[in-house]
Order: sequence, then structure tokens, then C-alpha cells
Amino acid sequence: MKKIILALALFIGFQGFSQEGDDDDTTKSVIQAYTPSILLKKGQWDIKWFNNLYTETKDLFGPNGTKRTIPRNSFFTSSLDIFTGISDNRRVNIGLLLEFRSNVVGGGNAFDVFSFSGRRGVSRSGLTSFAPAIKFNPIKSVGNFTVQTAFHIPLIDNETENGVFLDQDGYILQNRFFYDYNFPSGDWQLFTELNTEYNFGEQSSFAYNSLRLTPGAFLSYFPSSKFTVLGFVQHLQLISFGGNDLGQNDFSQNATILGGGAKYQLTKELNIEFLYSNFVRGKDTGLGQTFNIGLRALF
Repeated sequence: MKKIILALALFIGFQGFSQEGDDDDTTKSVIQAYTPSILLKKGQWDIKWFNNLYTETKDLFGPNGTKRTIPRNSFFTSSLDIFTGISDNRRVNIGLLLEFRSNVVGGGNAFDVFSFSGRRGVSRSGLTSFAPAIKFNPIKSVGNFTVQTAFHIPLIDNETENGVFLDQDGYILQNRFFYDYNFPSGDWQLFTELNTEYNFGEQSSFAYNSLRLTPGAFLSYFPSSKFTVLGFVQHLQLISFGGNDLGQNDFSQNATILGGGAKYQLTKELNIEFLYSNFVRGKDTGLGQTFNIGLRALF
């Protein structure tokens, strides 16, 4: 509770920071105009509820990194991202990120994550972290390049209990770099992202003293202003800088992810998205699939 109160205090405190400048209006739909690269006007709100279900029956943790078949493991993550614009020149946004997880291991159905049963040795669930965040445009002349910085604070004491992993119990300093390009035809859009996460603070964490890099490229086609289909590729790389004082947690991994999806503008303020992805290769990682659905309100 103290951590949540601290985050709210930081969130409110950021409201006092503002800048002045020009503003740009647009008549495009939200899915066209407001990519993650674009900041909000002063007083605007952006609320996104995103749900990700990852499920696997194969991984690369066999002898010498070989592929093996395993009982199904499923990991559900539900995140709520809230941002608002605070500067007259549309160059600074502030926000709060919340994350809830539900994991089920050792077999069963992928949808068992939605039972939230808490069965000993099988499942765990709960609110796992929150993060105050700031999003800004560092180069005024490049309005479609933005940086989002967030400090993730864990709300759990143990990553693994009774053999069930829930989430990292260390702190994460996250920086995400966004850039998009609209093709002259207006029907195509390229969005790129580099997500960086430095993990620290809790030596018992499997990711202690490591850097996670996730570059990605998303290509969207707009048959109409209210509908888009897209394909994407991402690469995940976890780089360890050395384990804890006991020589543990010196762990690294990588994976390549391919996927696709669609977005639709339901109303002027609300849109919905569906995404699917597949872990096609990697090292010391699962080879699963993700099923995603998100709702976003901008007003």
C-alpha cells in the first residue's frame, strides 16, 4: 500500500511540470493518428487495457539447449496503462502502469489461468507491479520520435513459490524508444520500437543485474481509416552482467517472435486490437504462442 501511495504521489506531482509551444490537430482516427510515437495534447487522457496469454508445450531447456516437449505452462498478463498530456506544446506526458498476472504450470488447459484458483504447486495470481512513467519528445523537430521511461516497483515478495513462477521480484528501469513513418500513399505505416529494461535490486531474481533488449518493427495497412491489419517481428535478448554474490542468476536468453493482428476503431474514442505471435526460435527460452486483446480509450 505504501508503494501504491508513493506512485500516486509521484503521478500527481508530475502534473506541475509543463511546457509551452505549438499544437497539431488531426482529423484521422485514433489508430491512424495516435501511434505510441505520438504524445497527447494537454488535458487529453489515454487509457489502455491490454491482455496477453502466453502458452507453451515446448521449450529449449533440454540438454545442450535442445528442444523438448513439456507439460503445458500458461502465463496471463493484464496491464493497465494510463497517460495524460501536461504540456501546452505536446511534448510531455505522464502516466501510471499497473500489471496483474495469473500463471498455471504443469499441464492442463491454457484457459486455466482465468480460474485464479491459487492451487499450491500449480497456479499463482495477483497484482505484481506498478510503475510511474513519463513520456517525452526529446527532439522538437522530430515529432514522431518519443521516449517512455518507467520505474517498475514489485508488489510480490518471491518470484517462485512452491515451484510456480509469478513475476520478477526486482526493480526494473525501463526505457522505450518509439518512431513511426507514414508512407506517402497514406495506406501504409511503419512503427518501430526498442524496449530496454535494466533489472536490479533483488539478488534472488533470475534476471538480477541484466539488460533485456526487445527491438521490433510493425507494418500496418489501412483499408480504411477505421481498420488496419498488421504484421510484426520482434527479437528478445537478455544480457547478464554477472550473477549475485553466490554466483547464481548469471542467466541469458534470446528469442525471435513473428506475429500479426488487426485494429478497429469502434467509436471516436474507443478502439480494439487483436494480436497473435509465435516464438519461432531462441536460446534458453520457451517456444510458445501468444494471444492478445486490447481496448484503448483516448479522450
